[in-house]
Amino acid sequence: MLKPMRSYAISELPWTDVRAHLKHDRRLILPVGACDQSGPHLPVGAGTCVAEALARDLSQEFGVLRAPTFHYGVNIPGEDAYAGTAALRAKTLHRALNELLAVWSSQGFDEFIAITANAHVPHAEAIATLRAPTGRVRVVEALNVDLSALLDGATHQEHADEALTSLLLHLRPDAVLMDRIKDPTEDPRKVRKFVVGRLRRIPPASRGTLGSAALATHEKGRLIYEHILQKIRLKVFIAPPPDEDEE
Repeated sequence: MLKPMRSYAISELPWTDVRAHLKHDRRLILPVGACDQSGPHLPVGAGTCVAEALARDLSQEFGVLRAPTFHYGVNIPGEDAYAGTAALRAKTLHRALNELLAVWSSQGFDEFIAITANAHVPHAEAIATLRAPTGRVRVVEALNVDLSALLDGATHQEHADEALTSLLLHLRPDAVLMDRIKDPTEDPRKVRKFVVGRLRRIPPASRGTLGSAALATHEKGRLIYEHILQKIRLKVFIAPPPDEDEE
């Protein structure tokens, strides 16, 4: 019988095991998700799935403790109401995470690696400005990695697009409803204005999707995931810069 893989998730460990681990490794990985719509073809927690998978795989590979996922973030606003979504204001997200870091710092953790897969600027900024009372905070925005060489459609990140849909086809294929994908009917000029920040809300005719989700494939998702994982390995765990936080 195969020996069960050791868990580094603090929610699955007795506090005494966490304390013992801190004697030789004081790092903590914190996945930050979002309860946000990702079009009619992806689950509300699509970005959370990506952040959790990265946190889990890196935790196991490098033997670093992993905190429970923080499931709420700052959502991309839309002109439609998307049922089931829930969001925090940027300052609320920032304060909540800072309070958690303060508690963990008091217990001996001295390096925090926050991983998120939500490129919405207020969400990313709320996490990028986190500070721990002691130690350092490193922030990884997974979807900010350059994926242009792996995409057939847009070379920049859009919302619920080819990149995120491919990632979910790799990580959670059962949760992707490819038959619900339709080409956006919104004026491309209006969509582009939203992508570059000139419109405050996702145009309603887009059905919550911007970009070419129909171009997504499982194999593309595998390559994208491995590319992101390798970038994080090199920049955060293998050869991190001495005084620079990840973006």
